[in-house]
This record gives sequence, structure tokens and C-alpha cells, in this order.
Amino acid sequence: MTAPQNGTGNGLQTGADLAVRSDSPLILALPKGRILKALAPVLTRTGIEPDPDCLTESSRRLRFGTSNPNLDVVRVRSFDVATFVAYGGADIGVCGADVLMEFDYPDIYAPLDLGIGGCRISVARPKTMVEDPATGQSRLRVATKYPTIARRHFASRAINAEIVHLNGAMELAPTLDLASVIVDLVDTGSTLRANGLMETETIAHVTSRLIVNRVALKTRPEEISALIERFRAALNTEEAA
Repeated sequence: MTAPQNGTGNGLQTGADLAVRSDSPLILALPKGRILKALAPVLTRTGIEPDPDCLTESSRRLRFGTSNPNLDVVRVRSFDVATFVAYGGADIGVCGADVLMEFDYPDIYAPLDLGIGGCRISVARPKTMVEDPATGQSRLRVATKYPTIARRHFASRAINAEIVHLNGAMELAPTLDLASVIVDLVDTGSTLRANGLMETETIAHVTSRLIVNRVALKTRPEEISALIERFRAALNTEEAA
């Protein structure tokens, strides 16, 4: 990650802003969905026990207390965790490396790879295409929710990626002539196969990371460092088991 920027020009909270809530509970931002389920055993080993409905998909609440009176949990979309942490809405969080790659927020520090939620960012195209549509091309239409990652990847091959920005149903784009290829997060690849697509390249392997707001780390170093160490100890306990 790049070095943090000073001042308020980037819209992020300053140390003075965060000092206002220095006596409030720390906020831990967690992602909804499959990562939250994978994270549950890690939270147990850290001794952090959120309210029971935090891990229940049917719960409509977004903020939860924990067994630690100085720590609250907020549950948000996985793609939004980094934004909550970068802008000071949360002090610490868990998000995928794909999100960090896409946004590259300078005010985020990622001290731990939690080793959960393993998947990959890949390029995929229809199986019926005999040749890779990127071969010999200087311009390529790409459907993705990762415009920064896609542009960077194809630029490294001297290809100008024309982005069709979608947030879901990416697999439909090539069959409906929206794009020649897609760049998406892939786990088992079953959704690609079910929709007649095949992976052609892996851009990056992805796991979930513990992330911290750099300003919060400076203003509340003991509390946040203690949380980081609890997560680190939880990972070491798992490795030793």
C-alpha cells in the first residue's frame, strides 16, 4: 500500500477528527456473505464474540455489540469494507485483497493475511471462441466490476481495455455481445462453466486481509495493536492445531 496522505484534501478524517470519538468503541467492519462465515472460527479464537444475530444472514441489523464493551461490529457489503475503513467510519476491518488492489486507498494498512476466502481474479471468455480475443488486439471490450485491475492488467499487454462496468451477472456479457471477455472473481469456476465460459488467465490470487485505518492506528495505538495481536495469535493457534 502507498504512504498515507496528510491533511484533509483527500476527504479522509484527520487525527483531530478521530480524536472526537477516541472514547467511543472501536469499530470493526466485517463483510457479509461467505467471508463472514469463514471468519467466524477466527473470531472465536480471538475471543471476540459479536451479538448472535451478527452471523445470521436474516438479521436486518447492521451494527452489533461484542463481548468486548470497547468494540462494536458493523456488517457491510464486502466491496465496501475498505471504504468504511479508509474514510474513518470503521477503525479496522476484514476485506479481500481484490478490493485493496482495486481501490488502493493510501490510508489503509493491511498487517495480516488471514488466509481465508481463497479465490482468484481471472480473465474468462466463451468456450466457443477458437482464439483468444485479446491476441493481436490493441483494444478490447471487458465486462467487470474491477475496472482498475482490468485496465492495469491489459495495459501491461499494450491493450486498451474498454470497460463495461457491471456489478453482477458478468457471465452474460460475452454471450450478449456486451464484451469479448470478463474479469471477475472466481472460486470453483462452476458459474463460468455453467454459462459456457472458460478461464484464460489468472490475474491474482486473493485471500482476506485484516486492514486498519492508519490515522486510527496513530491515535489509538494500544487498542488497535492489541486487536491485531489477537488476530495474529488466532492464526498461529490454527496453524499449530
